[in-house]
Amino acid sequence: MEFDFSDDQKQLKDQARRFLEAKSSPKAVRAILEGPEPYDKALWQGLAEMGFMGTAIPEEYGGLGASYLELCVIAEELGRAVAPVPFASSIFLAAEFLLAAGSEEQKQAYLPKLASGEIIGCFAQAEGVGAATPKRIQANVAGGKLSGTKIPVLDGDVADFAIVAAKTGAGNDARSISLFIVDLKSANVTRETVETIDPTRGQAKITFSGAAAELLGAEGDGWSIIERVLDRAAVLTAFEQLGGADRALEMARDYALDRMAFGRPIGSFQAVKHMLADMYVSATLARSNCYYGAWALSTGSSELPEAAATARVSATQAYQHCAKNNIQVHGGMGFTWQFDCHLYYRRSNLLALTLGSLSTWEDKLIARLRAKNAA
Repeated sequence: MEFDFSDDQKQLKDQARRFLEAKSSPKAVRAILEGPEPYDKALWQGLAEMGFMGTAIPEEYGGLGASYLELCVIAEELGRAVAPVPFASSIFLAAEFLLAAGSEEQKQAYLPKLASGEIIGCFAQAEGVGAATPKRIQANVAGGKLSGTKIPVLDGDVADFAIVAAKTGAGNDARSISLFIVDLKSANVTRETVETIDPTRGQAKITFSGAAAELLGAEGDGWSIIERVLDRAAVLTAFEQLGGADRALEMARDYALDRMAFGRPIGSFQAVKHMLADMYVSATLARSNCYYGAWALSTGSSELPEAAATARVSATQAYQHCAKNNIQVHGGMGFTWQFDCHLYYRRSNLLALTLGSLSTWEDKLIARLRAKNAA
């Protein structure tokens, strides 16, 4: 069995790393963090020109038609660079919803523009604090018009359109939820930027007041489509988290080798060694689980639900662990604005809540393993 990426995929990984090191340096990320722009538009255009956004989009819809393994490779490098762009919202979510449930007309209308970076998409599900469930969704569609409020919506402040979960039926069960495509630039949509721990990835509060809504997929199938797409997005997001965890580990290692105390590198002290060893173990375990998820995603395996949850849980824990301990290894300097440790700490906490919290995915993993074992 093959437990690694191919030579071509490794070459793509190297190409993506070189590009992002040049275009998404810590200085460039800080320019977005500290400046007025919501995302790095030059980087976004560069990613489009490199063809990265169309990696897993079929050729007939303007993409490259490559496999999800290539997209996992790119996701890891984006995470390593803490790239301040709405890549995940457009490609991991919006594009996947269209591929999973869109009509031929909808795919032709949106996918080529997503692949070229001409438009930005997002997914609007949550309506406040807590796990998103069919019972908690109050936004509704009647007569093709959407009303309700979604908060927070990742990249909702810059997106051109949204895939929105809304009620179309009576009751509070999964069959009452449908999905809709909504133009966020229409007159009946208002947006407000929400402050978060990581301003390099915007969040928004979006209010719909009778906005025109186009059905995506069959009415009443919204929740089942969401669950399928979130499993796919969870694997890709896990690779983004893995890239960030690995970079945080490298930063801590390099600092421990360079920083001198009492005439010796601090990396020679047992406490620091143990901290770095724990970081390495968590990142390596996450990589193993991410590879399992990548295999399941790329092959269409029936094991994807548990593989996705496993990758998501492991990568979330690893990124938060490595980002936090990177600051600890740097000591008092690690807490300052001048060091780049906080860029990874911010992103690790943002991604920990993207697609649902860690506890949500732990519950999913336990439930899926129980169901599998009971079968």
